[in-house]
Amino acid sequence: MEAVKPKILLCEDDTNLGMVLKNYLELNDYEVVLERDGRLGLAAFQREKFDICLLDVMMPNMDGFTLAEEIRDINPDVPLFFLSAKTMKDDIIQGYKLGADDYITKPFDSEVLLLKIKAILKRNEEMHREEVNAEFDMGKYHFNPRLRELIFEGKVQTLSPKENELLKMLCEYKNDLLQREIALKKIWGSDTYFNGRSMDVYIAKLRKYLKEDSTIEIVNIHGNGFRLVAA
Repeated sequence: MEAVKPKILLCEDDTNLGMVLKNYLELNDYEVVLERDGRLGLAAFQREKFDICLLDVMMPNMDGFTLAEEIRDINPDVPLFFLSAKTMKDDIIQGYKLGADDYITKPFDSEVLLLKIKAILKRNEEMHREEVNAEFDMGKYHFNPRLRELIFEGKVQTLSPKENELLKMLCEYKNDLLQREIALKKIWGSDTYFNGRSMDVYIAKLRKYLKEDSTIEIVNIHGNGFRLVAA
């Protein structure tokens, strides 16, 4: 069975550089979608799932910084590199403030870029593997997200996919604030009013599942989010 190639969104308005970089990355076993302006790049990101984004900063219709903000609203976790001829300190700082994993100034060495891409994807893969295998203890409950099982004194409650993801995030933020916006964007894809109402329903379900242990509570932090209080 052929391995799935990591998928890269490359946004670059310089036709020659874009094609050279696309071909180079494809020769190194990446699938590359090349778009030549920010709006087309955003449309591609909304349409498809990518493992990493490489964004030119100066592009027509929508610049790379604006595109990065839009991408971060959709997926706060996708790795993101800026490729830019802008070398001023303020531009580089702005790039990192927008959540860039790297800011690479032109001209750059394609081999170095390739090594950076491999490193960030390997890091994310290892983090994902750890997350997938993580299990949680809350009071008298044991939670296995991989199997979607919440266990209390030998009784197993199988969770729906959204219940599972929401409880997993609450456990990751245990005794701390899980912001509504973060949970909605990660699980529901956007923080609309209707998705917010849907999340409230799932919170109510989780409270019902956890009611057997009075030391556990999902606290509503008004206007901000939720906190799973547990030992």
